[in-house]
Amino acid sequence: MIDTVLQGLLMAMQMTVFALALGLTIISFQSYQANESKRLESAFIGFAFLSMGVALTTIVSQVSELTTIFSIVETVPFIIGFGMLYLSLYR
Repeated sequence: MIDTVLQGLLMAMQMTVFALALGLTIISFQSYQANESKRLESAFIGFAFLSMGVALTTIVSQVSELTTIFSIVETVPFIIGFGMLYLSLYR
C-alpha cells in the first residue's frame, strides 16, 4: 500500500518537473519571438532540450529493466540543454 502511494507521489512530482520545464520552454520561445536575438534563441533551444531530458528521465525511470545505454541516451539532452544555456549567457 505504501509503495503504491509513494509511486503515485513520485509520478506526480515527475510530472510537475516536466510541466515546469515545459513552461520555461514556452516562455523562452515567446521571448524569442518577441525579440529575436541569438541569446534568446540559445536559451529557447537549451530549455527545449532540458524539457526533452526531463521527459526521457521520467520514461526511463518507469521502466526499470532498461540498460545503461538508455541512461546514457537520457543524459545527452541535458548536456546539450545546459550547453545552450551556457552559450546564451555569453553571446
